Amino acid sequence: MLKTKVVTSKRVSEVVSTLAAEISADLEGRDPVFVCILKGAIYFFAALTQQLTRSVVVDFIQVSSYGATTESSGTVTLVKDITVDIAGKDVYLVEDIVDTGLTLADVVALLRARHPRSVQVVSLLSKPSRRKVEVPLDFVGLEIEDRFVVGFGLDFDEQFRNLPDIWEYAPDREEA
Repeated sequence: MLKTKVVTSKRVSEVVSTLAAEISADLEGRDPVFVCILKGAIYFFAALTQQLTRSVVVDFIQVSSYGATTESSGTVTLVKDITVDIAGKDVYLVEDIVDTGLTLADVVALLRARHPRSVQVVSLLSKPSRRKVEVPLDFVGLEIEDRFVVGFGLDFDEQFRNLPDIWEYAPDREEA
């Protein structure tokens, strides 16, 4: 069940605009490829890339580590790989939320093995108190407390992605 609104849609828009301006300034002299981690980051990715001040190449990768629970399994499965050759390119890996860091660390390692010039991580949300693996976060929208959140792409068992605000979610006993 939805408990508390954590981030309003207005605040999400402000954060996305700020990040887009910071990243646009960072693009000078780069050959950027923006990679969206599906499915959660798709709303953030679309909003962010539409506000960038220059054209960029986009691609998608899909991994799974949660399933129908509120805890990461710690095992990352590659569901869909990127199709763009990133060798020598500047990769901006766009994630919805960094929690334990386990999933992100695996995705970054996978991309680095393809010899890009750089890999930078862009995350809408970060939960530093949950980190099990330290991963470099180059652009972070907001740090949040240790709550399970849904909305603006974030889900519980594929539900709630379409909410414009970000909410704390607590499953009913029969869902848990």
